[in-house]
Amino acid sequence: MAHADDDRQAVPDTPETRTGGGDARRRPLREQHVEETVEVAVPVRTAYNQWTQFKTFPRFSTVVRSVEQIRPTVTAWTIGYGPLRHRFAVEIVEQDPDAYLAWRGLEQHPSHQGEIEFRPKAADGGRATTEITVRMLLEPRGAAKVLTRSAGAARLTSRLVRGELMNFKRFIEGLGEEGGAWRSTIRNGRVQHDHPEPPRSRVAQWPVG
Repeated sequence: MAHADDDRQAVPDTPETRTGGGDARRRPLREQHVEETVEVAVPVRTAYNQWTQFKTFPRFSTVVRSVEQIRPTVTAWTIGYGPLRHRFAVEIVEQDPDAYLAWRGLEQHPSHQGEIEFRPKAADGGRATTEITVRMLLEPRGAAKVLTRSAGAARLTSRLVRGELMNFKRFIEGLGEEGGAWRSTIRNGRVQHDHPEPPRSRVAQWPVG
């Protein structure tokens, strides 16, 4: 089980970055075990905004039991079936509103990384829709590495991801609008602020003035 302190460990090897407007951004995963796409009948802003509301995942997911916010870029997820539970921490390393989000698991044995892309589309009749693609790379260690790289394990993970995407599709289309949003940009695990934070006093949590 991962703890909040796990986010201090070194970042594993990640894909190369590309630049645009002076900001570095990860390239899509060049190697992955899973890639699934679904089209949802809501605008891209609505789909993205709702996806970033991680605490609502248990409302539509068949495996996510709870999500706890540790820091702006770190969450702790509890997943499981029946009485079985597994808790692990995830760090958002890159995030572009309405377009892209990349994460890495903070576990060591095993871990994973992934990304999700949001692409606006125009369906028949001009109604705005969104194409959502999830890619995941599993990074197990030891004997688990052999099992995870097997075709059967990859198919099982793909079915799980596909099912969760379809659950999200039904959820957001049923709502018709997002229930909240988190629209900051993240680069290399750090939230990018439009304006510098005000100076703070030596007393924790007390801004100067």
